[in-house]
Amino acid sequence: MTGMRLLMTADAVGGVWQYATDLAEALAPLGVETVLALLGPSPRPAQRRRAERIGGLTLIDTGLPLDWMADQPAAVAAAGGVIAELASAEAVDLVQLNMPTLGARAHFPMPVVAVTHGCVSTWWQAAKAEPLGSDYVWHRTMMREGLARADFVVAPSAAYGAVIERFYGLPHPPLVVHNGRRALSVPRTTQHDHALTVGRLWDPVKQARLLDKVAGRLAIPFHAAGADTGPHGERVRLDHLHQFGELDAQGIGEALAGRPVFVSAATFEPFGLAVLEAAQAGCALVLSDIATFRELWDDAALFVSEQTPDAYVRAIESLVGNDAERRRLGAAALKRSRLYTPEAAAGAMSKIYRALKAARPAKRKAA
Repeated sequence: MTGMRLLMTADAVGGVWQYATDLAEALAPLGVETVLALLGPSPRPAQRRRAERIGGLTLIDTGLPLDWMADQPAAVAAAGGVIAELASAEAVDLVQLNMPTLGARAHFPMPVVAVTHGCVSTWWQAAKAEPLGSDYVWHRTMMREGLARADFVVAPSAAYGAVIERFYGLPHPPLVVHNGRRALSVPRTTQHDHALTVGRLWDPVKQARLLDKVAGRLAIPFHAAGADTGPHGERVRLDHLHQFGELDAQGIGEALAGRPVFVSAATFEPFGLAVLEAAQAGCALVLSDIATFRELWDDAALFVSEQTPDAYVRAIESLVGNDAERRRLGAAALKRSRLYTPEAAAGAMSKIYRALKAARPAKRKAA
């Protein structure tokens, strides 16, 4: 495929940054130039340097708001309009919205692929035993409209695609393109007896409080990397987990160097890039028994069906005390991780782009 120009939205706050930059890098050899339109906070210097190293990538820091950090729908609708104008000005062939709400009210004269990495409403459903807060109903409406107006909807796992299809009443299930991740640089050291979890510790679906209780019952160190304070002031107190704070890619690589037992007790996960990074480092995985993890890591991880501290303690201790099984699971995770590469994701996405470009060529001027 040659001669294609793509505008893709992203943010520098979470996993979408890694997804978008890895995907753009893997698309370049396929002849796809990417205009990466960044919303939300500006990238950190290391992130900007990473983008500058990607051939064929143009980074545009728009300063526009992220939907999950906005208070009103008008701001998101206006941001969608700016992105549509930018797409026309950049003469792109198609647009990939990693924030589908941007497509709810804007007119795009070229095909649009909506990739849903998560949303406020499906997260809320998993995190809280109560109806969606009235302050976020507009987000659910705009998400439904953005998905409905897209030419294709893509999800990073079939499990999350089924959630999106059911929650938003889509006429067809989303296409499934598993995320890919460039393996981190991980120093090779002797395997150590410790455990590690990585993620948004303040986020209740990550179950950091449960893992904190687990840490208090283990004889080995249990480390945690990630923010303990959320964007709206959410905060979690952790007394037993040894917190590293937020780490960059180098820091995560160093944390994975001793091939710790990697633990995720998440009750909601569209994909789970942190789990993939741990698998790429050859770590044995202890995962909550949810549909997403079963889809991606069945037969390559130890699953915990009971969401109790005792169940996770038993699972972790069964590996720390059994080096052969720990090495076997680490090798199985590493082998499975080779399915989830940026090249595989780029190949699948490029087929979607090619089909859309052939079926509906971009109009350079809005009607």
